Amino acid sequence: MITIKVLGPGCRNCEKLDAVVRETAVSMGLDAQITKVTDYGEIMSYNVLATPGLVIDERLVAAGRIPAAAEIERWLRQAESA
Repeated sequence: MITIKVLGPGCRNCEKLDAVVRETAVSMGLDAQITKVTDYGEIMSYNVLATPGLVIDERLVAAGRIPAAAEIERWLRQAESA
């Protein structure tokens, strides 16, 4: 199972990233645990200076932007094959 964390306080961009990640995971038929992290201490533990952030299997893959669904899918495929 892949673990995915969406980092952010709950702003509009954080919510949008969460939705894109969930839609992408469902469309891939992926077995994933998706968590929203709003605790600033935990967000800072990933060295994120701008939200939203995206962590896949404890690896920060994006911060401060909303990646395209195709980019998220590529990261999820890489995590799936690891």
